[in-house]
Amino acid sequence: MTEPTLQWVALGALALVGAALLVFAIAGWLRGRGAVSREDLDARQQELLGALRDGLAQSRQDLEDKHRAMLADLNEGLTKQRDRIGLLQLALAESLAGNRETLLARMGEQARAEQELLQTTLRTITQQLAERADAMTRTVDTRLEQISGKVNERLEEGFRKTNETFASVMARLATIDEAQKKIDGLTTNVVSLQELLGDKRSRGAFGEVQLEGLVRNLLPPDAYEFQAQLTPLLRVDCLLKLPAPTGNVPVDSKFPLENYQRLQDSALAPVERNAIQALFRADVRRHIDDIARKYIIPGKTADGAVMFLPAEAVFAEIHAYHPELVAFAQQRRVWIVSPTTLMAVLNTARAVLKDVETRKQVHVIQQELGRLAKDFGLFEERMGKLATHIRQAHEDVEQVHISSRKISTRFREIERVELPPDALDAGPAVAQPAPPTAGDPAAGPAADSRPGPSPEAGPPALP
Repeated sequence: MTEPTLQWVALGALALVGAALLVFAIAGWLRGRGAVSREDLDARQQELLGALRDGLAQSRQDLEDKHRAMLADLNEGLTKQRDRIGLLQLALAESLAGNRETLLARMGEQARAEQELLQTTLRTITQQLAERADAMTRTVDTRLEQISGKVNERLEEGFRKTNETFASVMARLATIDEAQKKIDGLTTNVVSLQELLGDKRSRGAFGEVQLEGLVRNLLPPDAYEFQAQLTPLLRVDCLLKLPAPTGNVPVDSKFPLENYQRLQDSALAPVERNAIQALFRADVRRHIDDIARKYIIPGKTADGAVMFLPAEAVFAEIHAYHPELVAFAQQRRVWIVSPTTLMAVLNTARAVLKDVETRKQVHVIQQELGRLAKDFGLFEERMGKLATHIRQAHEDVEQVHISSRKISTRFREIERVELPPDALDAGPAVAQPAPPTAGDPAAGPAADSRPGPSPEAGPPALP
């Protein structure tokens, strides 16, 4: 029995129950109105209840029959479904068995094919590796031969350079031997120089020669004079001719060497060293007094003189350990200088001389600057004219470019013009170009803020 049938049976039972309830309701209503007697209503109710019981029993019997029929149909359907499932299982087992055999066969074939492919690949790789090994062996052999050749070349070059170095060392040793001989000769000369400096006149000549060399190297010839005659009986080693207000500066060479050399003996006792220092100070003080008394001559020389010490060591000794001598020299207006400090003094003097000569030529420099300023004024004027011409030429080029662009635009418009059919029937007519739009290069002067030729400068319209 299907589900819709059961639904109809249930609806029928419900309808009977509803009808019975309706009858009971009507009977109650009539009894309340007194239209029907109680006995009649009870009899009718009993009849309706009996009919309802019969109907319900019949409905129940029908429902049971239909339920049994439905269960029988369901059992029959399940049996048939079970038979079909059994058949499907048998068919599926047979199909799986066939597919398994086919799959195993295919897998075997694929395994054989893959094995063959693997063997072929292995043979190919082995062959390639062998070829590459041979090529690498040949390359390595070639490289080894090249390296061996380069090593041999470098060894030969190293041997050659070693031989050259050895020859150079031998030459240097020979040069060193010659230098040693010269050093030995120089030692002899130094001994001779010491013997020479042991004499006062020789020391004076040595200082004068050193002073002359320094002055000649740093000053022009007209700025100095050696052995200048100050008085008929007095000469100075060097006279520096400097401009006013300095004037002529006398330079005298002094070389207090004996007592200085005695001070260099480290074995001296303190008492002896003090005595020798007193003698050294007395020598220097005497030289300062002689220079100040002899060479500072009012009206002929400057108000100061220079004492030149040819030895830097003596100059350092005075300034380091005898400041009272420096103060005394300044008091006597005598400046103590060494070769190094004399060079600084002479450079200063040369700068003063150069400044004086420059001042003498100031008017010439001013005249030349005036001429240069005049020439620069002419250059500026001509440059302004040239800039004006260049700017005008640039504007003319822009004007020509605008006209060329307009003419080209007109020609393109004339080439693109299309006449209507009535114009062709009416005969030849003048082709007018399309009106220029805003921003078009052919729009004429109104479309370009820069001045240019008028639209009439373009070509005439073609017939």
